[in-house]
Amino acid sequence: MSPHPNPPMEVFRGLGVADGISFGLGVCISSGVSDIYQLPLPPEAIAAEIERFHRAVAQAHGELCALRQRVGEELGEELAGIFDAQRLLLDDRAFGDRVAEHIQAEQVNAEWAIYETTTEIQSRFDALDSAFIRERSEDLRDVSRLLLRQLQGIDSHPLSELKEDIVIVADDLTPSDAVRLGRTNVVGFAIEHGGITSHSTIIARSLNLPAVAGLTGIRDRLIEQTQIPLIVDGSAGTVVLNPDQAARARLRHSRIDHERETHQLESAGKLSAITRDGEAVRVMANIELPEEIEESKRFGASGIGLYRSEFLYIERSPVLPTEDEHLAIYRRLLESAAPHPAIIRTYDLGGRKIAREVMETDEQNPVLGQRGIRLTLARPDIFHTQLRALLRASLYGNLWIMLPMVSVVEEVRRFRLQLRAVMEELEADGLPFRREVALGVMIEVPAAALIADILAREVDFFSIGTNDLIQYAMAVDRNNEQVSDLYQPLHPGLIRLIRQVIAHARTAGIEVSMCGEMAGDARLTPLLIGCGLRQLSVSPRQVPKIKGLIRRLSAQQLAGVADRCDGLESAQAIAEHLRQSVHEHID
Repeated sequence: MSPHPNPPMEVFRGLGVADGISFGLGVCISSGVSDIYQLPLPPEAIAAEIERFHRAVAQAHGELCALRQRVGEELGEELAGIFDAQRLLLDDRAFGDRVAEHIQAEQVNAEWAIYETTTEIQSRFDALDSAFIRERSEDLRDVSRLLLRQLQGIDSHPLSELKEDIVIVADDLTPSDAVRLGRTNVVGFAIEHGGITSHSTIIARSLNLPAVAGLTGIRDRLIEQTQIPLIVDGSAGTVVLNPDQAARARLRHSRIDHERETHQLESAGKLSAITRDGEAVRVMANIELPEEIEESKRFGASGIGLYRSEFLYIERSPVLPTEDEHLAIYRRLLESAAPHPAIIRTYDLGGRKIAREVMETDEQNPVLGQRGIRLTLARPDIFHTQLRALLRASLYGNLWIMLPMVSVVEEVRRFRLQLRAVMEELEADGLPFRREVALGVMIEVPAAALIADILAREVDFFSIGTNDLIQYAMAVDRNNEQVSDLYQPLHPGLIRLIRQVIAHARTAGIEVSMCGEMAGDARLTPLLIGCGLRQLSVSPRQVPKIKGLIRRLSAQQLAGVADRCDGLESAQAIAEHLRQSVHEHID
């Protein structure tokens, strides 16, 4: 469908998950299939695009014939017959004609036309309760994927082909999509699902790209047209389609305000983080991508409180990073943070950050499956490369190694044995490293919080990962909108777990910090200081704000506030008491 000559302005409201404001051309990305975008084509390119589709069909047909023959020879005719149905679908003129119609009528690329056609037929299949139809539905998906693979090798259309700035509109985004797309000419994300703690929105914040989630219906709205300009405002949580002149003027003013705020934050970041009664607090930075290393210094972070090393894998996927690639990024982190610590978390793959090159089996419930330290111990061959690079990088600064998803003390002990074996190997290779490096664990599993006194005897530091701790303690999927109201950082049970972890760390004389979203929420900073936390790790841009707030607080007074919160019965009661008390005690 061609775009309306004078389309009206529309405003979609959602949840702002990454601050900032930008303007660009809305481009849809398909759900569940990577690298499929709705790209507008000029009228003169339509005939060539249809021919490109037909060439892909011919190549896919040849591949299916070869595959059928090979399976027939090796496994028998019965199994080879599976591919006959797929060849029939591929040869179906109705399917091919419908794809060509989409290309011509909507002036879009062949990949998107295939995706649309497949979705249309799939919806019809889904409406029929038949085992035979369900099998044809699976065949259709396979044929669609085969065609898309062929098209990617035939003069494929990358996003960089569009000269305009782009806002990606999607049902949801994988972390790898967010990393890859965020480094092209993409200036923002508009997402139907997801939430403030999803890994994709964490990536958006890392790349300083505005993002809004919870935009129900926006993707379907864009699919109806092509070349829709839009404004994504992550601060206000809005996306404006076809903005009028007044909306564009507000965009210009917002950009000026954003630049002014950035300069103010850089100046504020140079100041200390010491409470009114003399308690020093170390405010560190969470880092996902190399782009943030210099930004963390600019905003005054006292070291790196969390480097999520799995994003190095996600950037390179499906190729595993080499030892030299690991070493290069770790050296940058350590040299930038020095003399402060750089806390590097070992791969937290698995869960929603599925690593199919590492995982040996599919899991029905991966969030509760083989992820984090469990995967590290199960696949030492894969993680061996990371451990070698970590130890070699220890020469360049103050390295702290952190283990994710620890739930039993044996996991720490087994990891130490694994680390010791790598040390012996490096010595045999004649490669220098520091033998004494700090080893810590993330407290993000309730069981780990409950045995914090035991774990404290095994490690040098704790870091409380509140994103997962809340999720597991409350039995709430943090990305499920239907139960999002139960994702409560101020739940009395969670506050008690946090206080218990801090108390056990202090008794054992080890460091304890917090690196989840709670740490960067200024509304909760007074409570965390009152609970005894003296080390917080937040996104780089939040560092000056948190430091500025800390200078206005009294740790001694807030300790009493935290004590009183411990006896309250609900998150709402704690929030209200905290609001009133902080208003009284803040300078």
